[in-house]
Amino acid sequence: MSTPGLFLPSFLALACLPAQARAQDIGADAAPAPGLDASHEALYQDALQALAEGRKTDASTTLRRLIGQVPEHAGALIDLALIQCGLGNAGEAERLFATIETRFSPTREILELLNEARDSGCRPAAPASATSVTIGRGVDDSVNQGASNSTFIVTGPDGDIELPLLEDFRPQRDSYTTLGTDYVRGIGSNGSLGFVQVQQRRYDRLRAYDTGGLYTGIESPWRFGAWTLRTTGSVGATTMGGRLYQKQLQLQARVAPPLPLPPRTQLYLTGSATRTDYQNLRNFDSNVLEARVLLTHQAGTLGTYATLGALSDRAHGERPGGNRHGNYLTLSLRKPLGWDLHGELSWTRQQWNSATPYSPELLIDQVRAQRTQILRAVLSWQLRKDHSLILEARGVRNRENISIFQYDNRQLQFSWQWQLP
Repeated sequence: MSTPGLFLPSFLALACLPAQARAQDIGADAAPAPGLDASHEALYQDALQALAEGRKTDASTTLRRLIGQVPEHAGALIDLALIQCGLGNAGEAERLFATIETRFSPTREILELLNEARDSGCRPAAPASATSVTIGRGVDDSVNQGASNSTFIVTGPDGDIELPLLEDFRPQRDSYTTLGTDYVRGIGSNGSLGFVQVQQRRYDRLRAYDTGGLYTGIESPWRFGAWTLRTTGSVGATTMGGRLYQKQLQLQARVAPPLPLPPRTQLYLTGSATRTDYQNLRNFDSNVLEARVLLTHQAGTLGTYATLGALSDRAHGERPGGNRHGNYLTLSLRKPLGWDLHGELSWTRQQWNSATPYSPELLIDQVRAQRTQILRAVLSWQLRKDHSLILEARGVRNRENISIFQYDNRQLQFSWQWQLP
């Protein structure tokens, strides 16, 4: 069960009012304000950037600051008036409308724009929202992550001993049905988003491995000068076999530093802290700290992504193996293939190293070293604007120095996804 994601760029960007987008174009054609210099233009661009990111409160604050310095900035006055109208501040919006009409000589287009806003009554727009529903059918050849070796090798005083594994510890194959729903809704006037994710996987025979998850949280955008920041907080719970399995709390911050990068290239730095509590495995409770770097580049229609991360997992109790640390690398490609088809291919290599022997009392006195590779391929076909068919293949190869934990896993899933407005 994946955590929300919070690997998560959010899948919804709040749209600005159409009138505001028109105001930006009209404002560019308005008579230039006297005394406008590079610093004023930079301030105006900051306001437009905030508006594009849904941070209407920040945009209003920046526009007021600009108007205080350049009272004759027609574009800033128009944008501010329409923002205030969209926020439901009818009195202030009308005062700004009157200022524009009396101080300047508005064109017919600008007058039509102001009258449209007046006719709307300056009522707050309903919060933007989006919902997606996914239903899928798949097959998993190792539902229980069964050991790839049929024997367990134990090192004793007389040398290595091979013990046969019970059938329950060998790979168990089964088909499953999955259902997932994601819902995102705007919160407030400064670009924050609230989200809820619900996931359920039901196996045909191995019902003890049925999983479910419910996660909810808030994501908020911020800007400090040229630095952009998004913070996310979420809580959630996972079930297995119809019973509560674990609870989770996660805090995350993602920053985009203003670096001189090549065109169509972006760099993000992310830090997160995750607290996980297990319902019946209290020795496995943990706190995980993560730092990662994401580099993206768009070359024509081909999108390339590289993520490098470092992990520190602090055990909360007498967990087998104690604390552990690790790292991972993910490389992925995304490209439209024509005929409304899109393809994605990704590869991940992750490693974990424990601090102490796993469990000497159970004859496992080795310090666990885990090496995992994951290969994932996705082909999606957009039937219509709001309907897609998705075929996903996923392979996992887990190799460790403790033979009982080694496993291979392959999954194939076919899904239908419905995007709701």
